[in-house]
Amino acid sequence: MKISLLAIGRVRGPVAEAVADYEGRIRRYYTYEAAEVKEEPARKPGDADRVRDEEGKRLLARVGPGMEVVALHRGGVQWSSDRLSTYLTELGVRASPGAAFVIGGAFGLSDELLRRATHKLSISAFTLPHELARLVLTEQIYRAGTIARGEPYHKGRET
Repeated sequence: MKISLLAIGRVRGPVAEAVADYEGRIRRYYTYEAAEVKEEPARKPGDADRVRDEEGKRLLARVGPGMEVVALHRGGVQWSSDRLSTYLTELGVRASPGAAFVIGGAFGLSDELLRRATHKLSISAFTLPHELARLVLTEQIYRAGTIARGEPYHKGRET
């Protein structure tokens, strides 16, 4: 099973090293790839719909055949670390091709991409820069792998 993380723009600055560290750790548990898609420039005020649509096309073009799309979206459902681990384990048991986690740009995700999503996931009620969202998501995917294998990294417990 494969996990893809598709994001608009590159991770820059001090967060980049932490993201790279977690992405390396994820590869201990899953076949993993990250793809960064070019940001679409806004040409005029009120251009958000066009930007979302263009970025959405680029993101959807990177989703592998048969993969479930998990859209990071502020209106999505919040999952626990245990729920994410269960989801990824279930994908493996079903022999699914995998999941593509998608992080939008400054204007969010296109309606087309949101319609294609199997799940809409919110990682926080806060609005986060895409670099921080990517850091949180990569850490949680890594944590999901440790939970699935019963490793001691995860100290949480279900209540």
